[in-house]
Amino acid sequence: MNISLQHKKALVGGSSSGIGKAIAQQLAASGASVTLMSHSEEKLQQIVNSLPTDQNQHHQYLAVDFNNFKDYQKIITKYFKNNSVDILVNNTQGPPAGSTIEKQVNDYQEAFDLLFKTVVFTTELALKSMTENNWGRIINVASVSVKEPISYLALSNSIRAAVVTWAKSLAVEVGKHNITVNSVLTGYFDTDRITQLNLKKTKQLGVEPSQIRKDMELSVAVKRIGKPEEYGFLVAFLASDNAAYITGTNIPIDGGLLKSL
Repeated sequence: MNISLQHKKALVGGSSSGIGKAIAQQLAASGASVTLMSHSEEKLQQIVNSLPTDQNQHHQYLAVDFNNFKDYQKIITKYFKNNSVDILVNNTQGPPAGSTIEKQVNDYQEAFDLLFKTVVFTTELALKSMTENNWGRIINVASVSVKEPISYLALSNSIRAAVVTWAKSLAVEVGKHNITVNSVLTGYFDTDRITQLNLKKTKQLGVEPSQIRKDMELSVAVKRIGKPEEYGFLVAFLASDNAAYITGTNIPIDGGLLKSL
């Protein structure tokens, strides 16, 4: 199956590293023009320069801070005054780890701004041109924790669940415009985020990071941690015409980590 995204324009959040970077690379490899978004301008510039390019592609980046919603709002609004996108990948860094007992109400508000408000606001702006063009793809990077909550990720569990529920509602409303809306439920992937979370567990449990990683691998059906490029393959498919009849779904990519149906 050939996945071609030629003449399509994509906006990918959190794309200076990890899963977001892998998504941007695969979309570009499939022919899309990609705008990257993250806080590290130096990393973004390096990645833009490394993306595959032909005469029909133009890659660029936006330096944004997803943790500062007011500033993010200004930057993304200005971007959409001069740009439109066909493919929107909603992705940000995760909120701080911690249990429900450790977190206060202000922590939930900050996580809501980071994970929910940025997604909804960006999507509202992107939908204008998608509706006019009668074609669009909205893909949300979520987590398996919306189905099976992870005890030390209380903020992510709660707010990402709101995102996937909102996405399901949106899919019903925009489907008539040939716009699909899907959420990807992320399992264990070899990223800086996993490394940081494992270091915190190391301090809490008093075990070696290698043991924590081994335990994670054993909990997955395929007995390994996912590669970010594997995530990119799925998103490129969902962004293509081949996935035109897939919408309103929550698709786990977890190597068989989830035990529920």
